Amino acid sequence: MSKFFVKLILVCACSLIGYLIALQFYNFPLSLLGLFLGLLIALIVLKTEQAVRNFSLPVIFGGMTGSIIGLIIAYFLILGLRFLPGLESQQLVPWPYLFGLLALVFGYLGLVLGAKKGEEIRVPNFILSRGRKSAERKILDTSVIIDGRMSDICDTGFIEGTLTVPRFVLDELQLIADSSDPMKRSRGRRGLDILNKMQKSIGIKIEITDTDFPKLKGVDAKLVALAKKHGGKIITNDYNLNKVAELQGIKILNVNELANALKPLVLPGEAMTVKTIKEGKEPGQGVAYLDDGTMVIVDQGSKYLKQNVEVTVTSVLQTTAGRMIFSTVKNSSNNKKE
Repeated sequence: MSKFFVKLILVCACSLIGYLIALQFYNFPLSLLGLFLGLLIALIVLKTEQAVRNFSLPVIFGGMTGSIIGLIIAYFLILGLRFLPGLESQQLVPWPYLFGLLALVFGYLGLVLGAKKGEEIRVPNFILSRGRKSAERKILDTSVIIDGRMSDICDTGFIEGTLTVPRFVLDELQLIADSSDPMKRSRGRRGLDILNKMQKSIGIKIEITDTDFPKLKGVDAKLVALAKKHGGKIITNDYNLNKVAELQGIKILNVNELANALKPLVLPGEAMTVKTIKEGKEPGQGVAYLDDGTMVIVDQGSKYLKQNVEVTVTSVLQTTAGRMIFSTVKNSSNNKKE
């Protein structure tokens, strides 16, 4: 609400100043032209502010640097032309208009080229350190919102600042919540509830962005384009999106990888007690699970089904789906029924 009043004050002030300036030169009917001109300037300023807000810090810094260099080039070019024989007279050459034209041309070229090359410009560290937190966006994927673990991560305080939710992600959540399939409808509604819960988390701000890419099809492609445009990171647990984004140089924060990294480290030779709940694929194997969901393959454990059995770890296999622990029964005499 405060931003709205600031924008309203800007529009009113520009319109009033434009009207007062025009009133000094024209009568009442024509002075209204100054009011509309001031209003137009205020609207241009607001649209420019909205556009610049979406740019990353290196792009802004590069554009400002390029425009300043362009104006300096225009100034020295005009200064050099004044020393050419026969061009000293003000009557022969309209220097103010020529300087305005050159300043406009070189300033525009510097702005465009500087913004294009902004990512290649080495911004001083003290500037980056101040703007890195605000410039680096963390963009939420639909799957990670529905998953629910992101809300718990925010509650622990491991992630702070602003999390960006694109409008097209919200639309996908709404579409899932309105699905005729009861399972999809339940998942979509849970995602919306989790998003509302995250908005109430201390230290977290949920930002809804309307930036869209109509020419791109699919939410994943739009997420990659949005992250590339703003230099942000995508938070997801979608394996395919993870790989596609990495191929295009986008940084990914994968919740599944975080969960695997937080699982306790198990080394070969360690002993543990597990409960075999089913038979494995190979003859004689038993399958058990740790509290964090890690699968434990017990060699010759099929005869201890529904029992607590003490096992010794033989090897650990890390896969994209998670961690698997291979073990053997330690001592059958120490095993007991539940």
